[in-house]
Order: sequence, then C-alpha cells, then structure tokens
Amino acid sequence: MNELEILHLDDKCVAVNKPPDLLVHRSFVATREKENVVRTLGRQLGRRVFTVHRLDRATSGVLIFGLDSEAARSLTTQFERREVAKTYHAIVRGYTEDCGTIDMPLKEPYDRIATPVETDENKPAQEAITKFETLAQSELPISAGKYPTSRFSFVRVTPQTGRRHQIRRHFKHTAHPIVGDIKHGDNHVNQLIEREFGIRRLMLVASELRISHPSTGETMVLSASAGEDFERARELLQLGVRLPVDGLTG
Repeated sequence: MNELEILHLDDKCVAVNKPPDLLVHRSFVATREKENVVRTLGRQLGRRVFTVHRLDRATSGVLIFGLDSEAARSLTTQFERREVAKTYHAIVRGYTEDCGTIDMPLKEPYDRIATPVETDENKPAQEAITKFETLAQSELPISAGKYPTSRFSFVRVTPQTGRRHQIRRHFKHTAHPIVGDIKHGDNHVNQLIEREFGIRRLMLVASELRISHPSTGETMVLSASAGEDFERARELLQLGVRLPVDGLTG
C-alpha cells in the first residue's frame, strides 16, 4: 500500500494520519488482512513502533505511536489518566442541537481485536461522556424512505472518556447516527448516500490530538486533514465551507 502520511516524527514518537478502512494492528477477526498501520509504518520507518491507542478500522485521523517502550508507556499513561484532549469531526443524520453533552455509561463489548478471550458479560457499564458542537446543517430533497427530504449535521466532537465505539454508540443513542456507520448507523441513510453520491465510508475523523511529549513534556498539537472523500461528502451534503487541508479547525 502507499506510505502513511507522517504528521510528526522525532526520536521518541511518531504520529500519522490513518486512512479509513485500515486496521491499526493485526486482528483475530480479520486474519486475512495482511496490511495494518503498525506493519506499514514499521516498514516505512525501518524500525519497530509501539501501539499507544487505537482508532476504529473505519475511522481516519491522528494516531500516535511510541518509538521505544518507555515513550509508549508515557503516552499510554496520559490516555489512561484522561490527560489527552481529543477532537473529532463527524457527519450525522438529522438536526443535532447547537451543542450538548451525551452522558450515557457504556458496557465494553467483547473486544476480539484486543484479545480472543471472552470478557465478563456481567461487568457493569462504565462512565462515558461525549461533548459536541454543531457546525453546519442541511436538508436535501432526497429520501431515505420515511420522509421526502433528508437532514444532516456536521459536528465537532470532544469525547471526555475513551470507551470502545463511544462516539458511534452515543450518537446512535441520540437518534443521530454517524453517516456511513455500518454497525451502529442507519442503513437506509447509508444506502442513500452511496446510491446518490457514490460515497461509502464512515464519516468520522479523529482530527486533532493534544498530548504531552514523552520526553520534554511540551504540549504537541497534532492535526490531520479529513481527506478528499470526507470533504466531498461535506460539499455534496451542503454542510458548510471547505475545511483547511492542513488540519480541521472547525
């Protein structure tokens, strides 16, 4: 595959703009997939990279790795302590409120990517909080089946916790599923977007990461462009002006 876009590189860590539909690392549920970010990046840099966090396979955007075990532990600890500020952008179905907080505990689903061993089904739901702000809205004269028109919102999302599929599950809960979400989304809307515009991807981008450098402690602000497919979807759905190519600023 093509080389990954490097957003930051020094002797302790590297950040890339992960493309959609690419696993971060090997998965027990996709054993036939030969390519993943860890393998591709390791080959690209000619050295081992250490996983710090993950993005869903379908999500694109900022992904950071340690370049030694000590740096990776430092970065991982920041995620565990909620010291990392994460910003996403998404296109969702319907009209969202101007801003809001989704506070709904989530049970961690059986994670076959992390381990092939079943997790405790009786484990209680864990705190999960997602804040959002609506940046643009549109209504188009195309029907997904129930109504003659379809409404969409473009939102900036700042998750306060990091549960698996948190953003996707939270927006499904509010009846505003993310466009292109096969698992948690609205299949009628997904099919409409693919039929009308030829677009088929999850409209969710990890656009910015603020994290302290593992050695210097200085704040790193890592930004990733949304990609041409995401921008094309915004334009076709009439959701505001084009975002800067050097990063999402809202």
